[in-house]
Amino acid sequence: MAGLRTAQRGAKKRPSGPPSASSARRFARLRILLRTPRRRRLALVLVLAAALGGFGAWALYGSDWFRIRQVKAVGAKVLTSDEVVAAAAAPMNAPLISVDPDAMARRIRARLPRIKTVEVVRSWPHTIGLKVSERTPELVMRSGGKYREVDREGVRFATVRTAPRGIPLLEMTVSDSPSLRRFGIDRLRRAAVEVTRQLPEAVRKDLKKVRVASYDSLTLELADGRTVVWGSPERGAEKARVLTALLKAAGDAHHFDLSVPSAPAVSGS
Repeated sequence: MAGLRTAQRGAKKRPSGPPSASSARRFARLRILLRTPRRRRLALVLVLAAALGGFGAWALYGSDWFRIRQVKAVGAKVLTSDEVVAAAAAPMNAPLISVDPDAMARRIRARLPRIKTVEVVRSWPHTIGLKVSERTPELVMRSGGKYREVDREGVRFATVRTAPRGIPLLEMTVSDSPSLRRFGIDRLRRAAVEVTRQLPEAVRKDLKKVRVASYDSLTLELADGRTVVWGSPERGAEKARVLTALLKAAGDAHHFDLSVPSAPAVSGS
């Protein structure tokens, strides 16, 4: 009897073998049910993202909400704001997002050489802002009956009917100079501008003309017929100091040679 009861108790224990096929199916269905909400959430997020993306693209490109209605320009001094806006040639009523700022800036500089820098800014929802800076003349060159303005980089950027007040004249006589082949005309113009910027303010106010015969032969004409042989633009700061001292010590002189600043010459007192 004891052996029979032991066998019966053993028969009530859970089998240690693999689960039945029905148990496996129930377990699989349970796993699917547990995963379904996550999949649904993911699908919902993807649908919403696609809808928002499509709506955003339509709002920027297809709707009337973000289209170009006006263009504003600031920073112009000699030019007018209207001239800058016209040079920008912004496609009015086009989507604001479609504007290429770099292309517009290049177009403005090409049409208005006086413009040195341009910053193109989208101002949502309907405006393009143009912030410009203009080139400043350091010298002018005669061109027929008019004048070409030259900036500090030696760039000839604009033609005007009358020379700006207080701007010295630049005279280039370098057609037969080896310097023209070696340095090029742009570099020679920059050399002239470099010299004028090295002059003391008091001397610069009296400067009337800069003559360039070669890179090593620049001559300045001051008020009252005084001339200064500057030589090359090199050692400019030293030459400026020597010229200041000579003008004080020999104020009646009319000719100063600073081509060798350590051994200057003065004549015509």
